[in-house]
Amino acid sequence: MPSYEIQVDDNPHKIELTKTTQKTFTAKIDDKPRTIELETDKLNGEQAFTIRIDAKTYRIELSRIEQKKTFPIKVEEAAFKVEVRTSNRKQAFTSFEPTPKVTTRKAALSKQVAVEGAVIAPMTGKMVSVKVKKGDQVKANQVLCTIEAMKMENEITTPKAGTVQEVNVQDGQPVNEGETLFIIA
Repeated sequence: MPSYEIQVDDNPHKIELTKTTQKTFTAKIDDKPRTIELETDKLNGEQAFTIRIDAKTYRIELSRIEQKKTFPIKVEEAAFKVEVRTSNRKQAFTSFEPTPKVTTRKAALSKQVAVEGAVIAPMTGKMVSVKVKKGDQVKANQVLCTIEAMKMENEITTPKAGTVQEVNVQDGQPVNEGETLFIIA
């Protein structure tokens, strides 16, 4: 799961997402478990939204988030300066193992079956940039693309070296969690 080290008005914090769905997150904020729910389905282009953290609702206003750059954020009426220091994505999001065979037609239609070497979208979002093309040689931990989700830019990397066999996305395209983005062989 992704983890982030952030600085809020000179105070360091660690955030680790432990479980996500499209609108709900289970997170550890400074090692304290929290349930976070988005009050909207779409964040693309929005600069204000509402979240619920452990049954308390907050209105959030922010600009585009970029790693290692300070940006303003407003929570209710309080203003803060925030910087995302590091963003670490654990390998749980990227699968290079074949998925078990689906046994029913209904299950086959509702689930995408990953193939060996598939790099899977860890979240629903918008493709900001695709950094490789078919035929490119890639190294382990090389950035393949960047996905924007909830105003955060997340770099998707490959855990192994190989050759890009397929590129199934392009800049600006929306992606869903679980979609096959690339095939690396």
